Amino acid sequence: MGNEKKHTHFDCLLFDLDDTLYPFSLGIAEACRQNIEEYMVDKLGIDKSIATDLGQTLYRCHGTTMAGLRATGYNFDYDDFHNYVHGRLPYDLLKPNPELREMLLSMPQRKYVFTNADKNHASKALHRMGLEDCFDTVICFETIMGHEGTDMIKKATGKDKRVGRQSLKMVESSTSVAVVCKPEANNTVAAIICKPSPEAMKRAVEIINVDAKRALFFDDSPRNIAAGKAVGLHTVLVRKLLSFHSGSRYLALDLSRALPQVGNVTKCEGADYAIANIVEARKEVPIIWD
Repeated sequence: MGNEKKHTHFDCLLFDLDDTLYPFSLGIAEACRQNIEEYMVDKLGIDKSIATDLGQTLYRCHGTTMAGLRATGYNFDYDDFHNYVHGRLPYDLLKPNPELREMLLSMPQRKYVFTNADKNHASKALHRMGLEDCFDTVICFETIMGHEGTDMIKKATGKDKRVGRQSLKMVESSTSVAVVCKPEANNTVAAIICKPSPEAMKRAVEIINVDAKRALFFDDSPRNIAAGKAVGLHTVLVRKLLSFHSGSRYLALDLSRALPQVGNVTKCEGADYAIANIVEARKEVPIIWD
């Protein structure tokens, strides 16, 4: 993927996948949210009336709703979750993007996808966009978790959907669900590591074996950008200015770190650059090609 000569500024580039390499406006994120909530109801027995608010709370507190479900003691097979949530996504909405492909191939640094999603989703999405050969590798759920996390969940004892004795309190109101979870020592299943946790960011840097100060990180999430900056990465926020009323409710949660907008681009704390869509990198981040 490009030549190996030493570049003045960056040795490698890290790209988030969903809503970064393709736009949020396609509706993939909203479909994913709906599938997650259906999984919570159909597979975990969570009351439908609180699924949306609970999902938002877990997303805000744990990085992803999946990680929050695991942290609050729900026992489920990770592959089953990913197959249910991602297996039913409208991948036909993803189309080849020749302009993006040409830009990626012109970038002389090593390039990686860094996603919280599973490898099958990443493979399908990249294939649909015609980008599967543009990256050196994909850092995904399985990469960050390694084999330990998957093995431990499958070894969890008992047939209940909850592991260990938890103090889990869900308080319903018209607008929110408050979650208080105090896991006891017998809950030995490994926690899910994902962006924006410092551990996930550090693991990604270690996996690609790069000095964080020599890497550039693209993501649509302000909190992921802040996490990347905290471990030393240079950062590019990829996000067009969107109305809270026209997007996912999860988007509003993630924009809690957003700062005032410049033109049609959302700025955020920790972003060295901000672009409305990924192909603007050629114009707005020319340092990549220096």
